[in-house]
Amino acid sequence: MNRALFVGRAPRILVDILNKLAKEGLSEYFTVIGTHSLYAYEAAAGAGFGDAAALATQDVDLLLDTRKRLSFITQMSHVGTSVLKLIQKVDPTFKIRNDQKHTAVNSKGFEVDIIRREPKDGDPHPLRLTDEDDELYAVPARNAGLLLDGPRFLAMIVSTTGHMARMNTISPVTFVRFKRWMAEQPDRDTMKRQRDVLQANMVEELIAEYLPHLQP
Repeated sequence: MNRALFVGRAPRILVDILNKLAKEGLSEYFTVIGTHSLYAYEAAAGAGFGDAAALATQDVDLLLDTRKRLSFITQMSHVGTSVLKLIQKVDPTFKIRNDQKHTAVNSKGFEVDIIRREPKDGDPHPLRLTDEDDELYAVPARNAGLLLDGPRFLAMIVSTTGHMARMNTISPVTFVRFKRWMAEQPDRDTMKRQRDVLQANMVEELIAEYLPHLQP
């Protein structure tokens, strides 16, 4: 019934990670970006995206707010562990990829990527999340400042098992702008560019029909 009503479609691992971050007081420092944001939009709209393939992905991108770097370090000192170890409490099989220090991957191939804006205003670079021995880095992403500076969007998402979590993500309008920008980049893979356009069109239609108050 949940799936028929477009409720309970989010991956359980995503919900568990978001709940772990919330429990440790870290939600305000990380923003979900990319494909997983679609779960928040359809939950808020009360209507699902018909193309299930557009939601299919094996990684979640977490955008670190480097403007709150000092506050983040303080909170992590209270937590007393690394971000990697927090994720490992959700699934102990998560390990840092040897070729991508900003990515943790579990035994099923699900990845957690830590993203940041391009260095500015004295941002440290490279940026290691904590001083713990085994820890993730945050990788700069082109135009991520657009996502960081845009309005936040909060929605309660439900997993396929019925578990719930509050997602902090970017606004649907910002999502559309960013996806259209990505699709215009000449060095982006053709398949990814097509997916960018598809997702932008889907969210734009969702806004117009179900979330018109968000239109600029």
